[in-house]
Amino acid sequence: MNQTWNQHVVKKENKTLVLEIIKNKSPISRADVAQTTGLNKGTVSSLVSELLNENLIYESGPGESSGGRRPVMLLFNQLAGYSIGIDLGVNYLLGILTDLNGEIIQEERVSFDDLSYEEIVNQLFHIIDPLIASVPESPYGIIGIGIGVPGIVNNEGEVLLAPNLNWKQIKLKQVIENKYELPVIVENEANAGAYGESKFGVGQSFENIVYVSVGVGIGVGLVLNRNLYKGSSGFSGEMGHMTIEASGLDCRCGNKGCWELYASEQALIRKAKQLNLVPPEGQELSFDFLVEHADSNNQIVQLFEEIGEYLGVGITNIVNTFNPDQIIIGNRIATAQKWIQPKLFNRIYNFALKQHLHNLNINFTQLTTHSTALGVAAFAIEKFLEVDIIH
Repeated sequence: MNQTWNQHVVKKENKTLVLEIIKNKSPISRADVAQTTGLNKGTVSSLVSELLNENLIYESGPGESSGGRRPVMLLFNQLAGYSIGIDLGVNYLLGILTDLNGEIIQEERVSFDDLSYEEIVNQLFHIIDPLIASVPESPYGIIGIGIGVPGIVNNEGEVLLAPNLNWKQIKLKQVIENKYELPVIVENEANAGAYGESKFGVGQSFENIVYVSVGVGIGVGLVLNRNLYKGSSGFSGEMGHMTIEASGLDCRCGNKGCWELYASEQALIRKAKQLNLVPPEGQELSFDFLVEHADSNNQIVQLFEEIGEYLGVGITNIVNTFNPDQIIIGNRIATAQKWIQPKLFNRIYNFALKQHLHNLNINFTQLTTHSTALGVAAFAIEKFLEVDIIH
């Protein structure tokens, strides 16, 4: 029995490896798969036959010959199924439908303010339903749903604490699985954003990445040696709640002087209200309003500069702690880059330890607000492609 189980595990790992090589290097021949993986040609041929039967790969016309018969090339079938990725923000929801290569096919977005848990779940359904309805015909249809949440998520997909949503002990994974009868992955949004950037964004060329997600709050995702680092219980990256003012403002997390109280959208809006910046009737004092009017209002520019300064304080601590190759600033704050960047860079380059600044790259996301949704969509895809689930 034990030997049979071990054979099963080895076969599963080999099959996943073969699929991964074809996915990342297609078009590729069977011989090149064997050479790349180190598996013998008979094993590769057998596993390729299974993958062809399962519609996860397909064959195309002959490739270039290096002498002898031209080889048949293998390609990954990215249209074999589709993944849904959701970025559940404090004041917005973004949902995307992607193919198995993470190409976005369809997206849905909604903004809201101060909704209850039940209202947010209803909004989630309103985002997911049209994405499911828009799925093209394929062998596997929707293969899974990933959801990024701004809070502490355990390895079972339970949201233990999301202070800016006023959530505690929320079994979100279970709720969505019960509704759609599909595999669901729930992950911290900054972890997902870091992974999205490393797979699809400005982080693709770097090994050690710190992704700083700045929305209503601040979350941090860590990719160390190209692997997502989650800590011993999966809770790493809650740096929005590191103290930068010892006797500072009270935070919903129970601490005082948390970084996100001084360097996020909530800080921006609070300070704008203190300046009595009043929008025209019918408009609300929102992040989008401030971005839209910054070029014509010097007070708003100064607010963004102050946010940049405080972002620099926290990121300096992160640089000194992790010595990364790259810092990526993401989420909605990236749309304010031109006003934030000068003070932010000035703070980091003047106050971080000089040895840590060598080879440091600081980038704003180019995926705009899609990093998290792409990251959780990728988690769902990778779970599906652990080919043990395919019969």
